[in-house]
Amino acid sequence: MRAYADELREMFTQLQDKGLELHTKAKAVQATETSRDGLVSVTVGARGELIRLDLDPRIYRRPDARALADTIAETARRAAETARERVIEIFEPVIPADHFRAHLDGDVETVLARLADGMGGGR
Repeated sequence: MRAYADELREMFTQLQDKGLELHTKAKAVQATETSRDGLVSVTVGARGELIRLDLDPRIYRRPDARALADTIAETARRAAETARERVIEIFEPVIPADHFRAHLDGDVETVLARLADGMGGGR
């Protein structure tokens, strides 16, 4: 348990020392993905928020609103996942990727289970 407490203390210290720099880098993350057909390009920010949407004029050759909407949504999901992974990579030197992923996913059970495991407990 002492080793885990030391590990948590070290992680906290690194976050204090590097936190602002890492936060600034993470906040600046942008990810762009292009649809498989090359007609839609989506750029999102670090939290998956839409920054830019580009539609190739060739989309008007096939006027299928449902297909276009699905293509935009799928491309935006891929861009958001790319941005998320970049943010995880930025923080990985101080927070293990699997821990951070569980936190971002809101997976409280996994976060608490890892905490308990680290303390030698288990649930």
